[in-house]
Amino acid sequence: MAEPFLIGENMTGGYGGADILHGCTLAVERGEIAVIVGPNGAGKSTAMKAVFGMLNLREGAVRFDGEDITRLSPQDRVVKGMGFVPQTHNIFTSMSVEENLEMGAFIRRDDFRDTMAQVYDLFPILKEKRNQPAGELSGGQRQQVAVGRALMTRPKVLMLDEPTAGVSPIVMDELFDRIIEIARTGISILMVEQNARQALEIADKGYVLVQGANRFTDTGKALMADPEVRRSFLGG
Repeated sequence: MAEPFLIGENMTGGYGGADILHGCTLAVERGEIAVIVGPNGAGKSTAMKAVFGMLNLREGAVRFDGEDITRLSPQDRVVKGMGFVPQTHNIFTSMSVEENLEMGAFIRRDDFRDTMAQVYDLFPILKEKRNQPAGELSGGQRQQVAVGRALMTRPKVLMLDEPTAGVSPIVMDELFDRIIEIARTGISILMVEQNARQALEIADKGYVLVQGANRFTDTGKALMADPEVRRSFLGG
């Protein structure tokens, strides 16, 4: 069987001496949406940061498009085609929207105007506000800037850490719609999300983590239908 496009396999590690992840495995195929859910403190964001190289693994490996990248820095992973949007401090508030997007193209040596046009097609409000300081935008619009900036690197996989944190239900639905659109262009999406039910509805694959280990792994639909998952993690 062919290996997944991106896989963090049997990842064990943490910060300092304590392990937060215990043999955790996450994988996503090309153009697929994989969602990581679970209770607070389950290690969801830690697991994704481990895949992005922000955490030293004591055991396990990360492989991307057939290459072992376990020892690469996050910066080198961006060059390979990984984009990461952290939950907080993910934009330059004093810079304009357009300057934020230009900062996203820092690794590019080619003309990135086409990519910027695609970002503006995806998020029309950003085009409208392109000369405004990003710090003046609403929470949902800031998230669009953060995602747009990551897309400027032309990633093959986009990793999102709680993209809908603190936004209204209407904005959340809109962000999820855009995430689906991004996946349809062939970009893989790996995201951590507190709104588990809504996230699993759009997920091709879902991972339920508990205490840094995989508790359930299945399609989004199957996890939504699993009585134990519903009772324990989705509020019945």
